[in-house]
Amino acid sequence: MTVDPFTDRLARVQHRFVSTLAGKIDGAYAAIPQLTDGVPTAVAAAAELYRCMHGIVGISPTVGFPATGRAARNIENVLLPPHRDKRGLSAQEILALKERLAPLREAAERELQLFQHS
Repeated sequence: MTVDPFTDRLARVQHRFVSTLAGKIDGAYAAIPQLTDGVPTAVAAAAELYRCMHGIVGISPTVGFPATGRAARNIENVLLPPHRDKRGLSAQEILALKERLAPLREAAERELQLFQHS
């Protein structure tokens, strides 16, 4: 443990972020069937996924994962209209979400490797 309290706190935040990131991405993939407009769970699932991506967008750059944050922002942008309108995702929005999840996973994996080697 270092003497600097800020450095210690940042390390704890980084560790927490890293330990939950893969699960959040997996959860986004798993949520896809629940997001389609007309499905009873769609509004709640879209809101939850939006909040999850919004959290990744906010914390990623702070803890050294800027590419992950940018990729999550692309997903957040897809989810914002359904979240704001309190509805599920259209077929086109589902397709856009699927197209943006792979780059998020790739960015996270790259930055996780860099993080583990530092």
